[in-house]
Amino acid sequence: MDFDAIRQSVLGFVELHKAWTPLVAGALAFCESLAFLSILVPATVILVGIGALIGASEIPFWPVVIAAAVGAALGDWLSYEFGRYFKEDAKGFWPMSRYPEPTRRAEDFLRRWGAGAVAIGRFFGPVRAVIPLIAGIFDVNRLPFQVANVLSAAVWAFVLLAPGAGLLSWFQG
Repeated sequence: MDFDAIRQSVLGFVELHKAWTPLVAGALAFCESLAFLSILVPATVILVGIGALIGASEIPFWPVVIAAAVGAALGDWLSYEFGRYFKEDAKGFWPMSRYPEPTRRAEDFLRRWGAGAVAIGRFFGPVRAVIPLIAGIFDVNRLPFQVANVLSAAVWAFVLLAPGAGLLSWFQG
């Protein structure tokens, strides 16, 4: 099944089963933020599509945003803990073992920005899911990591879903 078929299937499911939208958004955000699943799941495109469905139907906005934020924060947290547990050995797992350059860039980015790299990196696709893993490998303190993780997850979910839901025009007008 190709990415477009997955996108269409998920959006079709959400359209038919609106009550499941928060759970679907949370699961997608989790997959998007988990270091190894993020490559396999086209979650960002689907979440933008869910935002458009929110704007075109009776799906409540805030439960979906909260679920997406929780899913994203949990995915980053699990990646972080994976890195803390496996340390440098984590780099031997796929896809990091096959793509050392993005891993090196994430390491440099984290050295420069510390826990703030988690918040900044969430908005840049290729390194989004790798930075929390690298933060765990580098043993970044849990509290600053989690603050950056949770706050950026909330902003990310809002920014991803709000345009399609029409909320930006509501705030402007």
